[in-house]
Amino acid sequence: MPGTDLTTARGASTDTRAAGAACRAKYDPYLLATALFLAYALLSVLRWYRMENRSWDLGIFEQAIRAYAHLQAPIADLKGPGTHILGDHFSPVTALLAPLYRVFPSPVTLLLAQAALFALSAAVVARVAARLLGRARGLAIGVAYGLSWGLQRAVDFDFHEIAFAVPLIALSLEAVLRERWRAALWWALPLVFVKEDLGLTCSALAVVVAVRARRTRRRTAWWAVGLAAFGALAALLTFTVLIPAFNTTGGYDYWSKVSAGPTPLDGLDVKLRTLGWLLIPTTGLLALRSPLLIVALPTLGWRFVSGDSHYWGTDWHYSAVLMPVVALALVDALRRSRHSPRPWLRAYAAQLPAAVAAAALALTTALPLGTLTEAATYRETPRVAAAKELLDRIPDGASVEANIAPISRLTSRCRVFWIGNTQGVTPDYLALDNTDGKYEDPLRTARDLHPDATYEIAGTAGGHVVLQRVVG
Repeated sequence: MPGTDLTTARGASTDTRAAGAACRAKYDPYLLATALFLAYALLSVLRWYRMENRSWDLGIFEQAIRAYAHLQAPIADLKGPGTHILGDHFSPVTALLAPLYRVFPSPVTLLLAQAALFALSAAVVARVAARLLGRARGLAIGVAYGLSWGLQRAVDFDFHEIAFAVPLIALSLEAVLRERWRAALWWALPLVFVKEDLGLTCSALAVVVAVRARRTRRRTAWWAVGLAAFGALAALLTFTVLIPAFNTTGGYDYWSKVSAGPTPLDGLDVKLRTLGWLLIPTTGLLALRSPLLIVALPTLGWRFVSGDSHYWGTDWHYSAVLMPVVALALVDALRRSRHSPRPWLRAYAAQLPAAVAAAALALTTALPLGTLTEAATYRETPRVAAAKELLDRIPDGASVEANIAPISRLTSRCRVFWIGNTQGVTPDYLALDNTDGKYEDPLRTARDLHPDATYEIAGTAGGHVVLQRVVG
């Protein structure tokens, strides 16, 4: 019958459109991740290009990874001549970048790798959110996560080993939400190789698996208990045995930041603001309904107990590992809230994904990614161009004592020390950013640092000064 044929055709057309929509939705997380990768990469690489790196950390990690790439011990002379990086922080995972660095020996390689790892975590968050909440809400959660202040601060602060932890945590929690318990444990396990404190985060992830799997997969729950114990033991051994074994002092240099200084109640206003930033714009407080927040406790614990105020706030890179936790705790809470007997909670949950995405977009105007809309971000000033040309005159393989700005321009080809921390080594050159006029008499500074050597000014440009050691 003609009518039947028409009905069949319409049904086939509807099925085709639905299949096409499902196919497009499948790629949403990866398209989002690609856009975020480009944004993260632009932000960090352009900061390096403008010589506006905020610390010596990029140089430290490049020295270690450069050594790995040449099959040598990971020595970071910026921490002191001959300092083994595993005696500072236990992060052997960074050796994974050695092959890539061997092919592309530049600090840009590290920055691009970090951008890719963060973008990967965004794909994971958006993927599981879409699976559990639907395409639109999943994409909104992915946008909110990808633009979250914690990730933006980390991208803006050079490179750090925690870039590996962020996707591992996201993948583990994705597996938890999908009740793939063994996968969740396997993704949590490598955290013990990322940084010494993350063994406790591994334990927290295992505890979440044990709690959720105990009724349906009791054997898996016991495996989770075993991993929780292993993570805690690995952290203890790393703090007390592994790091001291590589450290020339035979200890762990950061104990003093916990054991000395202010009490945990000091800086309470800053810590409460950090909790507010962590839970309000990112989750609208709804994440408090999810037990997945347990995973954030180890990181928040050591930061808030520490006497170092740098750990308390929202600056730097310390909150990046918390972003996948709060984002996926929100996904878990949204899924739970859809079936709540409270109508107001169901209504609130229905609107929250769009709200957190809008909040992230609005806050980005005042966060690092917002600078990508400014023309000055893409320009190299004449001062910076002149400083780069001056630093390029330092020959490859030379030993150089430097402060922050010149470091990441030199670590890929020179042996670089932190100013005032050469510990008896007399470098061939001093490279100083003097744009603030701190060094009124650079020659006198050189004499103060190395009274037994003679230096002469090799050049000045762009607010920088290079001094060369006079031999003979």
